[in-house]
Amino acid sequence: MSEEKQEEKIYTPPPRKTIPDDQGELWGHDLYPERRKLKQKSVVNTLMMKEGKEELDRYHCEKLVYKCVKKHPLVQLMTRALKSSGCPIDLRRHLSCEECDPSVTGGYDPELNQIVICQNNSKIEGIIGSVLTHEMIHMFDYCRNNLDFKNLDHLACTEIRAANLTYCSFMSAFVDGDASPFNMKKKHQECVKRRAMLSVLAARGVTPQEATAAVERVFTRCYNDMEPIGRRIKRNTGDMDKALYEATLFGYD
Repeated sequence: MSEEKQEEKIYTPPPRKTIPDDQGELWGHDLYPERRKLKQKSVVNTLMMKEGKEELDRYHCEKLVYKCVKKHPLVQLMTRALKSSGCPIDLRRHLSCEECDPSVTGGYDPELNQIVICQNNSKIEGIIGSVLTHEMIHMFDYCRNNLDFKNLDHLACTEIRAANLTYCSFMSAFVDGDASPFNMKKKHQECVKRRAMLSVLAARGVTPQEATAAVERVFTRCYNDMEPIGRRIKRNTGDMDKALYEATLFGYD
């Protein structure tokens, strides 16, 4: 495949979503308009029933979040790990169902130390469980590792860890074209790199080249760091239950 075709596949976030911080540095994208009080309701959309059911969506989302916190093995594991690390989860304080940009299912807000579940995009239990686990890894890194989300290498590292532990199973990666029954280890690493690079792009106003370079700089160390889950989860196996059971052996009660 030519370099031109490879570059065409790289997703670059729209410039209009770039948010400058107080010093003018490009910092994040407006993927959570409700959080920044930028979402405006439209009378036309309400009459056409495209808006106006946000509270119903929020109730449905919160119900599924509560169910995941009580029953999902990895969410339970992450909850215990955060508590053991001195950062216990308060459902009302740290988890928030909100309307988001259509391109995301959830996010972590380090300024408020809060996980966002996108109620308009994450509507089934399986997706919400994955979102919670993924974002809790970011919260764990922020709690345990003094993570600085404005440091590109730090951001790349936590995105590598989240993709490694929660996204790049064989089946999910195969659907996205990142997996192959041949040379699975290499393909898994490629999947993790690609997902981490896309996540860095979605979080920061940088070029694809800058995001890729940050991922490469920290990849080996962060890919091999599997705390607190301790293993790469294979779908349709007992891996999640095993990880939850083993967590107590490592002090995550």
